[in-house]
Amino acid sequence: MAISRGAGTEIIRCASFEDIDSTSQTIIVGEQHHIYTMLSMVVYCVSLNAVTDSFSMYFFGYDAKGGTTDSAHLLLNTVINAGDTFVWNDKFSFNGHEPVDFTGPMNDVTKQNAIADQGSSVAQYMTIQSTHASDNYEVLVTYIDQNNA
Repeated sequence: MAISRGAGTEIIRCASFEDIDSTSQTIIVGEQHHIYTMLSMVVYCVSLNAVTDSFSMYFFGYDAKGGTTDSAHLLLNTVINAGDTFVWNDKFSFNGHEPVDFTGPMNDVTKQNAIADQGSSVAQYMTIQSTHASDNYEVLVTYIDQNNA
């Protein structure tokens, strides 16, 4: 049976990714008028090119301070030893699309509402990657997708 994804629904989603290396991998793609809440990300380090190599997670979205579109926000950068597992279970939410562009910073209710309204055609999204092409990570993400369309 297919999962209902219509307006007003809230579903738990998950996705798994093998062989994560220095190539950026999108893990959540935003859809307009949706809100995403990251519940957890489990990362297992299979192997590393160097013991100092790190695993990173980025959010690409609107910078409400600068009024800048598609800004890369580094949310996580951590060294995970080969054979170890890292669990991110700090919850946070983000909108599926950016607001209609405004001159930053966000300093009044009109700009705050523009962020919530998600009026632009620019999707916001999450990515992961590592330091080196020879690194190898396995990743499982779980998140809530609220459809407010």
